[in-house]
Amino acid sequence: IHRFLDDAAEAGVAGLLLTDLPVGEDAELEATIHDSSLALIRLVAPTTSAERIAKTVVGAEGFIYLISRLGVTGTETTVGTALTETVQRLRSATTLPIAVGFGIASGEQAAKVASVADGVVVGSALVERLGKGLDAARELMNELSESLRGACRVED
Repeated sequence: IHRFLDDAAEAGVAGLLLTDLPVGEDAELEATIHDSSLALIRLVAPTTSAERIAKTVVGAEGFIYLISRLGVTGTETTVGTALTETVQRLRSATTLPIAVGFGIASGEQAAKVASVADGVVVGSALVERLGKGLDAARELMNELSESLRGACRVED
């Protein structure tokens, strides 16, 4: 793990998102990551209880990755209506930025998410477009960029 963390930092990696590491499952690994220069990014699901959120945000670094919906990753056509409430619950437990991902595939969806969150994560849709070529991926990135320019939240 030390070699991995050192190599990752040297390569310019800023943080780790360990999707299959529930909080507290491996305290030694978590401590090793905290002692490195990489941020330990935590995931929160929409069904996570307030008690579990409180445990999850302790020691979290960088940002919190909020899963936008239940199910498997991939593109979907709508952003859940309960997202705003979930973001608010999470904001009451942490001052870290909240990035929302999972199923976001269009500029319209990204803009809706950006209206309530600090960041938007697009993965599967980009990978899908990359499978069609760089021009298709650029098209998606341009769509996302244009949609987000007007939707970004500004705070005092």
